[in-house]
Amino acid sequence: MLRLFKTMLAGAFALGLGTAAFAGGHATSWTLDGENSRISFGSIKKDKVGESHGFEAVSGTVSADGSAEISIDLATVQTNIDIRNERMIEHVFKGMANATITGSLDMEEASDLEVGASSVIDFEGTLSLVGTEIELEAEMFVMRVSETQVIVTNNDLIFIGTEAAGINAGIDKLMELAKLPGITRTSPVMLRLIFNSDMKKAEVAPAAPANIRFAMGGDVKKGKKVFKKCKACHSVKAEKNGAGPSLYGLMGATAGQVEGFKYSDEMIASGIVWDEETLTAFLANPKDYLEGTKMSFKGLKKEKDLADVIAYLADATAE
Repeated sequence: MLRLFKTMLAGAFALGLGTAAFAGGHATSWTLDGENSRISFGSIKKDKVGESHGFEAVSGTVSADGSAEISIDLATVQTNIDIRNERMIEHVFKGMANATITGSLDMEEASDLEVGASSVIDFEGTLSLVGTEIELEAEMFVMRVSETQVIVTNNDLIFIGTEAAGINAGIDKLMELAKLPGITRTSPVMLRLIFNSDMKKAEVAPAAPANIRFAMGGDVKKGKKVFKKCKACHSVKAEKNGAGPSLYGLMGATAGQVEGFKYSDEMIASGIVWDEETLTAFLANPKDYLEGTKMSFKGLKKEKDLADVIAYLADATAE
């Protein structure tokens, strides 16, 4: 259930921030159209009875600079059974009034959308829910339906996990009260979120710099897409090791030195200093470049992908 809110708020936020970059170079604020937006999620009880639920009140605004706050009224959860609504509010949502999300979004791909055009964009932000703060990442499908309106939906089928969200106790309580043998611990989510702008209040903004940033001959924006091949193992955030070490502060660093990660002896002894030249050679074929490396990735074969991902890494991992 918690990931449900992560996803739907990410969707609303992605939509709002996206619209802030539209309107032909005008700086304007945007407001969520709660009446025409829809957030729903599904559940299964007794292993075979499927049900659809949703929320009746969601609101939000997005400022001209792209910062936003989106709110869902948790007390308006609608499961079509009054007593179940009350139990979810008390035991799952712990009586909290709202869930909120704040953050920012890189809208380079969507900023030039014309009416009727669409794009898929990445979102990153922070969700505040029942006393917790959670980092969010989502891929959203955005379509500009008019000069003053944008619609967003989740790009892929989304499933919700309750164990990772830390709300299994609340779901257990629902099962106990309803005398149910089981309630699904994963749920699909559907988003349809619409934001409207107030063009009358818009002021003409200065021309923005070029959307595409280049570093060392590569395209940062395209490099972020290439980096999706690396995200299963690596993070660009400090002190966030995974199957591979954090890449924060990568450029100019000596290989094998990230604290808390267990490298191969060969990597530690290599003395490699990471720069455009060494990264290009390593990422093209890691095992050929450094025999004994633990990195199982087979390498990037296209020169453009190498240049782009290195440009992204230089930008995203800078201290």
